[in-house]
Amino acid sequence: MKDDYLRIRMSKRRMDKLRLYATMKDTTMTHVIEDLIDSLKVPEIDKNEGTPLPR
Repeated sequence: MKDDYLRIRMSKRRMDKLRLYATMKDTTMTHVIEDLIDSLKVPEIDKNEGTPLPR
């Protein structure tokens, strides 16, 4: 699914680390980044109010 794209700058060291990690896990760099984003904890948003719900 390609809804949008993200273009970022990072150091060569970080890029190499990401590339190596993806290779070691036999996956793509995109998948590594998506998994990281999916693991982020964020408060749920109340669709009626547009504010975070208390937990």
